Amino acid sequence: MKKHNFSAGPCILPQEVFLKASEAVMDFNGSGLSLIEVSHRSKDFVEVMEKARNLALELLGLEGKGYKALFLQGGASLEFLMVAYNLLETKAGYLNTGTWSSKALKEARLFGEVIEVGSSKDENFNYIPKGYTIPNGLDYLHLTSNNTIFGTQLKKFPKVDIPLVCDMSSDIFSRQLDFSQFDLIYAGAQKNMGPAGTTLVVVKEDILGKVSREIPSMLDYKVHISKDSMFNTPAVFAVYTSMLTLEWLKNLGGIAAIEEINEKKAQLLYSEIDLNPVFEGFAKKEDRSNMNATFNLTDSKLKDTFDALWKEAGINGINGHRSVGGYRASMYNALPLESVGVLVDVMSEMERKG
Repeated sequence: MKKHNFSAGPCILPQEVFLKASEAVMDFNGSGLSLIEVSHRSKDFVEVMEKARNLALELLGLEGKGYKALFLQGGASLEFLMVAYNLLETKAGYLNTGTWSSKALKEARLFGEVIEVGSSKDENFNYIPKGYTIPNGLDYLHLTSNNTIFGTQLKKFPKVDIPLVCDMSSDIFSRQLDFSQFDLIYAGAQKNMGPAGTTLVVVKEDILGKVSREIPSMLDYKVHISKDSMFNTPAVFAVYTSMLTLEWLKNLGGIAAIEEINEKKAQLLYSEIDLNPVFEGFAKKEDRSNMNATFNLTDSKLKDTFDALWKEAGINGINGHRSVGGYRASMYNALPLESVGVLVDVMSEMERKG
């Protein structure tokens, strides 16, 4: 039985993407060679990389607006370092909304002064800070749009006259935004885009080349742009599968279409959390993530019963992160609404049993 996969990442991808990717592993484009054994310099794969980069810009509405899309390696964790290496000259601002923004902030401090403009650490990151002041003289402001572990999501973004950098690893391509308000976006593939192994970076070229330090080639965005993401051997399978997922999303109707589905999934699950006395949400209601719903049992003695129920229903990956405990249901783009319905039915059954 195919599981209802709520895993936080690596996570569920569209079934048709799995099928096409598996066919390519056996025989890529009728070449008689596997995707994972062809040269990354071959015409067939160069076309894959170009299409993946173009699709990313197209879906984000950033074509012809001075942006370049890159598929790099090292995950978002390396981008914590690369962002600061390429952009931080004297001082940068970071909004601290969870584990990943805390790590990004730590890396940036290696390169200059970092100001924590706001933080929700005081309540274990269960809300998004508001009313914070952005000081003058910043080289850039760094945000994390969605906090996978804690289940919070930025609903509004500050208007600033400095470069705006955003880690969108866990909600990229999930909702409509004016993406041109951001000067640099990065996202690990393994949530809404593909398997682990590649990271999408979308950067406005005119913000680069302004720091005085010498940047190692492998960490220099300008080098990767000049080589069309082929400075070193790319993660061939991850890029190809990301391309397939972006094709799937485009054919579905793009971000507008998937946002409508994602809203329905989130509304269905949060409604059950709020109405069912057996459960309580972790994140503040106004800051709840549509991608990662975090919740707890109101009586911990019911854990064994609930765990048995959801496992019997074929549900996978809803155990909460150790930082929060409880449960976390990740509802990324490829998760069907029907899977959320199965989880809600189990929660309703739990109320009857409780």
